[in-house]
Order: sequence, then C-alpha cells, then structure tokens
Amino acid sequence: MYVRLNLATKPLVSHRRFLVAAALLGLLGSALFLSLGWRFYSLRKADEDFRARAGKIQREMARLLEQRDDLRRFFEKDENRHLQERAKFIDEVIEARSFNWTKMFMDLEHTLPAGVHVLRIEPKLEKGTVSVKFVVGAANREARIQLLKAFENSKSFSHVELLSTELPKQGSTDALTVEFSAIYTGI
Repeated sequence: MYVRLNLATKPLVSHRRFLVAAALLGLLGSALFLSLGWRFYSLRKADEDFRARAGKIQREMARLLEQRDDLRRFFEKDENRHLQERAKFIDEVIEARSFNWTKMFMDLEHTLPAGVHVLRIEPKLEKGTVSVKFVVGAANREARIQLLKAFENSKSFSHVELLSTELPKQGSTDALTVEFSAIYTGI
C-alpha cells in the first residue's frame, strides 16, 4: 500500500479556488465584452442610418431652395409680373364670392333699431374680415343712442367706432345723420 505523504517543509497548496474564480471572472468579462460590443455596433449602425437620412433631407432642402429661387426669378421678370397681378385679382374675387353677404345684411336688419335707416353702406373685405362703414339717418338723438348700443351689444358686429354726427342736408326727413364703422364677425 502506498501512502501519500508530504515531506516538504511547506504544505501542498491547492490553487483550485483561484482557477475557478479566474475562469468565472473571465467568462463574465467575455459576456460583458460581447454585450458592449453588440451595443456599440448597433449604435454605430443607427448613427450611420441617421446620417444617411439627414444627408438625404439636406440634399432635398437644397433642391427645393434652388427650385424656389428659380420660381422667384421667373416671376420677377417683367413679362411674368402681370401673372401675379391677375392671380391676386382672382383670389380677391374668390374670397368676395365665398363670403356670405346675405347673412351680413340679415344680421344688419336685426341689429338696426326702430327710427333708423341706412343711407349708405361701404363694406370692405380684407383678409377674411369685413370692415363696414355705415351712414344712417336717425329720427332723433335717442334713436342714435339706441343704434350705437345695438351695435355694441350685437354678436355679429364688433369694434364700433363713431366717425361723425351731422345735421342733415336740406330736403332730408332725418333729424340726424350718423356715420360710424364696425367690423362684421358673422357669428
């Protein structure tokens, strides 16, 4: 029979724990390295895609700016300037036709108090709002006050501004002539 005896002055030291810990640490380091490498690769790929899209958008913007400049130069030529004037005129006609004038006059009829009648009306359509200048005849001062209160309390007219109050000219049956302006909101 053989017996294992250590006759050395130092006892036999086993490095098994160290080797197992080092192997586990190496595996953990390898897994961490692979996951960080994959993350770096995916971020780099996303950055590359972003740069490609940004470059495409910049090229498209440059092309559109060049096209805009070409169109601006085209319309600045003297022979093409009349096209802009015609387009503005057509836009104004379309805007005027799209406005409901009948509704405005119906609202005016409901707003006018008794003893007041319209002598002159000057509507002006500007950028979607209608500014209206009125000249009305009033039977007396009280009718004038009722007229202004009616327009101030109206839901259809706003920004009422009294321009003048005059005595009528000869041959008129009105006691007063009132001139004022208002903005028609059409609500």
